[in-house]
Amino acid sequence: QVHLVESGGGLVQAGGSLRLSCAASGRTFYNYAMGWFRQAPGKEREFVAAISRSGGGTTYGVGSVKGRFTISRDNAKSTVFLQMNNLKPDDTAVYYCAASVRDDGLEYRVQYDYWGQGTQVTVSS
Repeated sequence: QVHLVESGGGLVQAGGSLRLSCAASGRTFYNYAMGWFRQAPGKEREFVAAISRSGGGTTYGVGSVKGRFTISRDNAKSTVFLQMNNLKPDDTAVYYCAASVRDDGLEYRVQYDYWGQGTQVTVSS
């Protein structure tokens, strides 16, 4: 069982930055690949980024976030991060972190076993 808690969301102006954190309970954080998804009002939850168990492999979805968002993890602190730079109003959404025991297909929600409650990110124009 893994319990995930996101933090770091808030209100920011366009062009600003935020760093989201997701703290995981339990001693086996390193056994899970981690992902970030987001869901805007009236839209489906979409894949943002994922990182392998060791942190050596990353993948990004949602074409517009490439080059602006960076996913990383600290296995010693059981935490995964999402650094978001040059934020745009279209990035406004609830951001969720998730944990997966699988190594592939991490862009798909069904691959994840545990989810956090989400943190709101609002970008004003």
